[in-house]
This record gives sequence, C-alpha cells and structure tokens, in this order.
Amino acid sequence: MGVGATAMQRIRYGLTGLAFVFLMVLLGTAIIRSGDEPSANAGVNEAGSPSDPLAELGVAPGQGAENVVANNEAIPAQ
Repeated sequence: MGVGATAMQRIRYGLTGLAFVFLMVLLGTAIIRSGDEPSANAGVNEAGSPSDPLAELGVAPGQGAENVVANNEAIPAQ
C-alpha cells in the first residue's frame, strides 16, 4: 500500500465513524422525543370537550364583538 492508499483508507474510516455517530445521535433523539409526546387523548381537556387552539388564542373566526373590543383596549396605541 502506498501513502495515498493509506490516506484514503483513513479518510474512509473517519467518514464512516462520523456517519455512525450521526446515526446514533439521530436515533437517541428520536427515542427521547417519542417519550415527550403527549398521549393520544391530548385533544381532550379536563372538562372532556375537545380543545380549540384558535379559540384559546382568541383568533377563532366566530369570536364575539365584546372580545374584540376588550382585546383592542388592551393594546396600547402607538
């Protein structure tokens, strides 16, 4: 083996090692995140009714006029 072949072999081993470490970190992250996900019943709040994220934020299409006035008063004029 020449000097060039040895260098290519070392580069190949190095890249293979980097790929292995990357895949191990990716696998570990996937395993950790799968434990953090809420259960399948996460869409139901304590009252048993499904939650509506847009209504909780106050941007639902059917919000009442009193909510709009209250929200506008809370925002200072610029």
